[in-house]
Amino acid sequence: EIVPLSDTTIYEMEQRGEFPRRFNLTPRCVVWDLAEVEAWVQARRNASSAGTLETAPGPDVRSRKTRPVKSDRE
Repeated sequence: EIVPLSDTTIYEMEQRGEFPRRFNLTPRCVVWDLAEVEAWVQARRNASSAGTLETAPGPDVRSRKTRPVKSDRE
């Protein structure tokens, strides 16, 4: 709940070493160490503030095949 990313995204980031590793609390329940996750969030915040965090490019709207249609209700 602290990190608003999908389970798949978190799993892929864990596999790449970009997110803290989960561990088994029970055979069917995995959790993360709160201190590690909070440290990860702080590191991301610092990287974002410093401008060193790579962001995804926005969509190229010129490559759209059609334009969105406006509704009369707006």
